[in-house]
Amino acid sequence: MYTDTIGSQNSGRFRLLQSMHLDPPLVFALLLLTACGLGILYSAGGQNIDLIIRQSTRLALAFGVMLLMAQIPPQNFKLWAPWIFLLGVTLLAFVLILGDIGKGAQRWLDFGFVRFQPSEMMKLATPMVVAWYLADKALPPSFKHLLIAFVLVIIPTMLIAKQPDLGTSLLIAAAGFFIIYFASLKWRFIAGFTLLTGALTPVVWHYMHAYQRQRVLTFLNPESDPLGAGYHIIQSKIAIGSGGLYGKGWLNGTQSHLDFLPERSTDFIFSVFAEEFGFMGVILLLAIYFFIVIRGLVIASSAQDSFGRLLAGSLSMTFLVYLFVNVGMVSGLLPVVGVPLPLVSYGGTSMVTLMAGFGMLMSINSHRRLLRK
Repeated sequence: MYTDTIGSQNSGRFRLLQSMHLDPPLVFALLLLTACGLGILYSAGGQNIDLIIRQSTRLALAFGVMLLMAQIPPQNFKLWAPWIFLLGVTLLAFVLILGDIGKGAQRWLDFGFVRFQPSEMMKLATPMVVAWYLADKALPPSFKHLLIAFVLVIIPTMLIAKQPDLGTSLLIAAAGFFIIYFASLKWRFIAGFTLLTGALTPVVWHYMHAYQRQRVLTFLNPESDPLGAGYHIIQSKIAIGSGGLYGKGWLNGTQSHLDFLPERSTDFIFSVFAEEFGFMGVILLLAIYFFIVIRGLVIASSAQDSFGRLLAGSLSMTFLVYLFVNVGMVSGLLPVVGVPLPLVSYGGTSMVTLMAGFGMLMSINSHRRLLRK
């Protein structure tokens, strides 16, 4: 009797979430991930309850945006895609002319009542417009269609790199290129693009800012300047390595609590987690991330049309790129580019964008379910 009651309650919760156009497995995984994020942020932030309250408020807003996006039919996303993309590119152009400058970068537009970062908008607008363009074309795409799709990706990528914001430009490029890949891109095009990228590396190096070149050199040899440019990476690797198999325990990390580890609440929060929960904790955290990505790909594979499949696949894989870049960055496997650990690092703008993307995923899934009925 008790087991039947519990089963009935769980079934009722699933039906309630589905009636709200949400995907129960994905929602539960996101709640688990954000709960872990609040726990480690409490430790990384020096047990500052105000920090947790601010982050919880942002999380509530992000989940609200996810719920709102889940109510919008995917056909509307397809209809709006070119106009949102044009608006975003226009705003990016205005950023380079009139944008606010902070910490050496020009990334914001100040409208008086709100301060807005258009590059966050392009994380969704770019995959939407590429999916919109390729959805009605014969797949795999012809060279002409492939070239136009690349242009749609390159335009916002270059405008954002000019700000400069290498991390965001990398994520937007990845989101667009995943669409092209899922459109059954032929391997000879992938090989050609890889060779072209390698050939252009000296040109890219020439146009990089001095601090960006320094980040690459620090990545190659952080010990060359252990108290300067290499300090972040060295301390991060010490924190990760000192966690061992099971970690030092929650709130017992020494690298973060003794202020050796910089940016411990934002870009380097993964290092705090690894120190306190060790290898086993990291495995469990990564398992949650991979479940979210796999669930997104399952939704993509069962989407009703090409637009839904391409967009859902891109959003899922871009989330994986967030994770890969951040973990690689704090582990010394990639240069530091300022990409936060998704849904765990302290911050609001990136979190809202990610949850909006998950809302679009759930919209694609619920739309498929409704049509099947």
